[in-house]
Amino acid sequence: MRILRRLHTYLGCFFAPLLIFYVLTGWYQTVNHDRLKSPADAGTLLEKFRTVHVDQIYPSDHEISRPSSPKWFQYLVVAMSVALVATVALGVILAFRSTRQTWPVWVSLIVGILLPALLLWLGHPH
Repeated sequence: MRILRRLHTYLGCFFAPLLIFYVLTGWYQTVNHDRLKSPADAGTLLEKFRTVHVDQIYPSDHEISRPSSPKWFQYLVVAMSVALVATVALGVILAFRSTRQTWPVWVSLIVGILLPALLLWLGHPH
């Protein structure tokens, strides 16, 4: 149990800044539907961060002469995604193991699945 908690803590802390970045830039993209035609069109810092979220590159003036390669950053994002899934799974395991009554954990999981599905269904034209 101690190993699971440590693993959960260290993975969470290591990837927390990148996860927060992706959550915030994804949130911005969700509420702002203006799309850039190319990374070179990013003028503000927020638009540049959006480009990192979408294209995995930080746009610069050198883009025209030497295009950026997102390969190494994509490896990090894949590692973050795998670690996030592992950390979430560890968190659910810890939730079940650290509570005497598991029904609140089950209710939380079920509501966490059904509520997004319901909201998507309600937003769909009938």
